[in-house]
Amino acid sequence: MKSSTSVRVRFAPSPTGYLHVGGARTALFNYLYACHKRGRFLLRIEDTDKKRSDPQLTKSIFDSLKWLGLSWDESPLYQSQRQQRHKDICRELLESGNAYRCFCKPEDLEKKRKSARTQGVDAKYNCNCYNLSKKKIQSNLQRNSPFTLRFRVPQGETKFYDMIHGCISVRHNEIEDFIIQRSDGSPVYQIAVITDDHDMGITHILRGDDHLSNTPKQILLYQALGWDLPEFGHVPLIFGPDKKRLSKRHGATSVETYRDQGILPEALINFLALLGWSPGNDREIMDMNTLIKLFSLDKISQKPAVFDFQKLEWMNSVYISDMNNGLLIEYLHKKLLELGWISISVNEDQTSYLNQILDLLKPRMKMLNDFIDQADYFFQNPDYYEEKAVQKYWSEPDTKNRMALLQKKLKQCSEWDKSSLEPFIRNAAEEINVGAGKLIHPLRLAITGRGASPGLFEVMALLGKDIVLARLKRAIRWLDDQIYAE
Repeated sequence: MKSSTSVRVRFAPSPTGYLHVGGARTALFNYLYACHKRGRFLLRIEDTDKKRSDPQLTKSIFDSLKWLGLSWDESPLYQSQRQQRHKDICRELLESGNAYRCFCKPEDLEKKRKSARTQGVDAKYNCNCYNLSKKKIQSNLQRNSPFTLRFRVPQGETKFYDMIHGCISVRHNEIEDFIIQRSDGSPVYQIAVITDDHDMGITHILRGDDHLSNTPKQILLYQALGWDLPEFGHVPLIFGPDKKRLSKRHGATSVETYRDQGILPEALINFLALLGWSPGNDREIMDMNTLIKLFSLDKISQKPAVFDFQKLEWMNSVYISDMNNGLLIEYLHKKLLELGWISISVNEDQTSYLNQILDLLKPRMKMLNDFIDQADYFFQNPDYYEEKAVQKYWSEPDTKNRMALLQKKLKQCSEWDKSSLEPFIRNAAEEINVGAGKLIHPLRLAITGRGASPGLFEVMALLGKDIVLARLKRAIRWLDDQIYAE
């Protein structure tokens, strides 16, 4: 994929949930940037939360990334396997004087914070542990007093250039001496992240805006350890239509759910790429190769993007319409098997039949699942007749007699194709002195069970004469039963 390793980026999900579309967009932006720069796209699983991390969720994340076409270049790194390395870095910071032991009890610190908030002053960590004498520290250690390790934030300010937001400056008096190792000896997120990024050789960190507050702290850690800084870029978050952060209350949020609903990976990639990024010129439909060619960080917006599901549906419909029928059949294959509409080995006749159905239904499909919802009458008799359509098209007293006359005439129809069926039925309407709609709409309902479908004559031609006549006979019998019941 890449000929140079100058750019190394990573996507670092936590396996505590399914792949969120926000995470998928972050992964996509990193992937596009790496490909555009001929660099490397790496994957790290941040699974240090043992209680919430789940191997099955890790597999789900892998599957979702693969389904989207986002392949990584090296073996995934598992953060949980590197805890000793993280501890070594904490010890190095302690020994260099950049960190110190804090023996404060959590409940005492919370009391101080509450008091500070009551007085309307800054509730940052504030105690004298950073100034403890060696003798006092040794005494505490001998008593096995629990302690955390805190990073010693120096005076001054941190300035850095964000690849999306530009120059950012944070005064150090706004940053408290933050914990880098818990009292149980486990290193915290900040240490794990900077250590892993350094050891993986990450050159550019592209992540969500919600990580922006972590960046000054991580820069201070890099500097204390004498490591080269990566470049940082923070992408604005994705909002729902109500301009609040996208969550389950807005509907589906995981890649897996959209896949199961019938969104194509090509459409979802295209859609996610345009959430906060634009190539200009109002271009919207772009495949992966085009996205890679056009992608640049300077085209990423500084404002949050709004997730518009209707636009995703429209984009998906475009991809469905343009997609090769064979590929669509591959996507639908599992569901068609489950429904019993095809056999395990799809033969030539079945493939031809599926292709013809797709040609009729593709213009009407927004999601892949629309095929399942709309194509049932091509594989089985209608389970029911739509009530509204029955009231609209079968309520006239003469409907049953007209359908019976049409059935007799259709038996005599020798040419069974679209070009022959249309004039045949229109001539039949003239012969019994009714408008063509008085035959077309009731007939559509009889053979499909629906008030709307693709072109009736195309449907009739595809179903074949025997099935159409059998369903027409079945509908007439159903109408007889309704009349008798009354």
